[in-house]
Amino acid sequence: MRHRVYLALGSNLGDGKANLDKAVGLIAERIGEVEAVSTYLVSEPWGFESSNMFTNGALALTTELDPFELLDVTQAIEREMGRTHKHRQGEPYTDRIIDIDILLYDDLHVSTERLTIPHPHINDRDFVKIPLSEIINQ
Repeated sequence: MRHRVYLALGSNLGDGKANLDKAVGLIAERIGEVEAVSTYLVSEPWGFESSNMFTNGALALTTELDPFELLDVTQAIEREMGRTHKHRQGEPYTDRIIDIDILLYDDLHVSTERLTIPHPHINDRDFVKIPLSEIINQ
């Protein structure tokens, strides 16, 4: 069965556009068919201080992976691209070469220690809402 998924992408280390482009390519290779990619936008860091601006975007895709398999693959892509630390609840945010967040997965609601869908901060972050709204009805 194929599932409709929306992911958020962000990068504030190195070439942000190139990092997002690479992540989109790896997602297409390993997760499923990418159906839409938003325009990338540049934003201030959210939740921490940094002199590095973020490049952010969102994508829509279909996949046969279940939500936890999807999480495993997105985290493997992050590690492969050079991310060494994943944010944990209660820890401060840090600069990162790539961040891939699961925003929506069909109409599914998941609430575990490891994964929450829909992403709990969609409405708090314009750098997520704006790209998501661009592609959500495509």
